[in-house]
Amino acid sequence: MSGKFEMYEDKGGKYRYRLKAGNGEIIAVGESYNSKAACEKGIESVKQNAASAPVKDLGHQA
Repeated sequence: MSGKFEMYEDKGGKYRYRLKAGNGEIIAVGESYNSKAACEKGIESVKQNAASAPVKDLGHQA
């Protein structure tokens, strides 16, 4: 089973999404959005940008 995005309305009436792995584990959570359409755009942005995003190792920071 592949991963999936879940979009939901939080207690404050804002829209959020979470990305779940195929095993059901939450692996990413988005910020809150004022509208469902804005949340959908956030999901689309992750879909388009995540695959090619570089990994920046910040190392140990005290």
